[in-house]
Amino acid sequence: MIHDGQGVKVPPACGMLGRNFRWLKLKPTGALRLALRLPIYLYRLNLGWLLGHRFLLFAHLGRKSGLLRETVLEVILYDPATRESLVLSAWGEKSDWYRNIEAVPALEVRTGGQRYVPEQRFLAPEENHAVISDYGQRHPLAFRVFARVFGYPLDGTEAARREVACALRLVAFRPRNPYSSPLPTAFRSWVSLSRCGRIPATSANLLPLIIFTRG
Repeated sequence: MIHDGQGVKVPPACGMLGRNFRWLKLKPTGALRLALRLPIYLYRLNLGWLLGHRFLLFAHLGRKSGLLRETVLEVILYDPATRESLVLSAWGEKSDWYRNIEAVPALEVRTGGQRYVPEQRFLAPEENHAVISDYGQRHPLAFRVFARVFGYPLDGTEAARREVACALRLVAFRPRNPYSSPLPTAFRSWVSLSRCGRIPATSANLLPLIIFTRG
């Protein structure tokens, strides 16, 4: 199932939503998993700003464990006017982070030296083609890697490119309140303690977040 812009599940709109990419059948393990997690440590050292708006880190809750999780993703499109960042789920609906934020929205986003409580939306499949095409124009070298991995037909027909784009899963994050001040110390401390496993990040421990988002 997919979602509309408000996060509501709607019926699939294209024929390839169930497509399985060969290399995406298994979740990353071993060296690949370690490599994918390395950028997290830049953010933990407060050096995430070095990655600019090309990457973001977001905090989310494990849908089963209730523990705090962190994920770093490449930003395929950033809008400085709205501060909206679009990211791609490489493993589609199989990604743990994707399934987690389906259950509970992301708690915090850090990108370009900024951090905020996000508003999230799941892009409809028909939006994907324009986003992917724009990414290809701005980052041609990275796009060639993307095309090889996802089987995107660079020399194929417009219909073929739309079909592949339609099968992808994209999510957009933007500040819930674009004029808000930086996250309060109480919330940052809660995130740090939860990350260390000293406080389970269950709904019972979301008081700092609730205070911030309501106040």
